[in-house]
Formats: sequence, structure tokens, C-alpha cells
Amino acid sequence: MKIRYFCRHCENQVGELDAAHVDVSQLGFDLLNDQDQEQMVHMTADGGMNIRTICDSCKESLDEHPHYHELDHFIQ
Repeated sequence: MKIRYFCRHCENQVGELDAAHVDVSQLGFDLLNDQDQEQMVHMTADGGMNIRTICDSCKESLDEHPHYHELDHFIQ
């Protein structure tokens, strides 16, 4: 199973793990509440997982422009 991480703002792929080499229970998904899991963790048709996160570039933009937090999408 592939676990792919995508930025929730710019949609760029941030990383990828092969679950055959990773213990999924150690990734901390069980620590998320139900609402966070629904927003962040999505199963794919091929049995993989897509995780919505934030990339370094978007994090820097949010840090520099705190009012961007008010917007659903700040990447144009």
C-alpha cells in the first residue's frame, strides 16, 4: 500500500511511503479525532492512502501572511 502526502493548499506531492516498509500504526493517524481524520486521510481506489498536509513553501507563506489562514485557498 502506498501512502502519499499532498499539500492541502498547493496540491503538490510532499512525500510517499511504502506501507510494506512502514508500520502504519506508528504514523499517528490513531491520534487524530474523527473530524481531522475525515479531512486529512483519504483511501484511494487501489487501497492506498492520500494524506493532506502542508508543504514547507505554503507554511512559510502562512507564517509571513497570517491573514491567509482566513482563506480556504490562498494559492492562485
